[in-house]
Amino acid sequence: MALVNIRRFGSHATIILTSAARLLLWRYASTMNLLFDSFWRAAAYCLQPRVMLVSLMPLVIVISLTVGLGYLFWDAALDQVRYSMDSSSFAKSAWRWLEEVGLGQLKTVLAPLLVIFAVTPLIVLASLLMVAWLMTPAIVRLVAMRRFPGLQRQGAAASFLRSLAWSLGSSVAALLAIVVTIPLWLVPPLILVLPPLIWGWLAYRIMAFDALAEHASHDERVTLFARHRMPLLCMGVVCGFLGAAPSLVWASGALFAAAFVLLVPLAIWIYTLVFAFASLWFTHYCLYALQLLRSEAVPVAANVVETELPHLESP
Repeated sequence: MALVNIRRFGSHATIILTSAARLLLWRYASTMNLLFDSFWRAAAYCLQPRVMLVSLMPLVIVISLTVGLGYLFWDAALDQVRYSMDSSSFAKSAWRWLEEVGLGQLKTVLAPLLVIFAVTPLIVLASLLMVAWLMTPAIVRLVAMRRFPGLQRQGAAASFLRSLAWSLGSSVAALLAIVVTIPLWLVPPLILVLPPLIWGWLAYRIMAFDALAEHASHDERVTLFARHRMPLLCMGVVCGFLGAAPSLVWASGALFAAAFVLLVPLAIWIYTLVFAFASLWFTHYCLYALQLLRSEAVPVAANVVETELPHLESP
């Protein structure tokens, strides 16, 4: 008898494990399908005139701020960096060694590069926040109107203020991570990995929250973040690596001073384009995931009604 019970238990356990494995595979396949479907839809939406027109506002603001602040503080920043380098005994030893090997001209290039590398995180952050605050609400309304017209808005009334607080808090955390990990950037492979990972995490935090701010309730947003954390984080990391491309433009602007005025707006335009694509990608993914989440609750409610009604006694 005990042997029979053990066999029954083993068969039931096998069935349960097989069902769980099938469920995991189904969820993985559906998640990957949603991931790539949202990617191509975002790429297609980037070519729409309305999206291109909306993207001009953050682009103009960030370029105006960068050019204006650069005009006011560029020379002072260069002088401060050069003074710090000249007053450092370590830097003097490095200059002598560079002159001995015939690379003394790098001294004139290093100061602009240091200023650019110090300013780049602020430029990236400004581009991301401008896209999130100025573009994402319009993008969410556009995608919701065309793909999800029946999706109810259950977000908080003060969604913009909540989004603003969430964005600023996440931005402070990302800047702290940048500062803490700067010593690790001296390791050649890590400088190519750490900044995109940090910016990808920030993009995931801001873009996913803003995509759901108007339509999802607090409980729905928490559920979606828990269920789709890894896909959303992967999307952010991909966008982070795409956003690393303008760093090459920044470096070229320091090496070719004559083209610096043209290359800097080009880099900012690439930042804005990448984050606009990220906003579309997260919006398509999150709104569809929200629609699926709400559709799951309907059959459950129907089953409850069907099972409970037969037990009711008529008076």
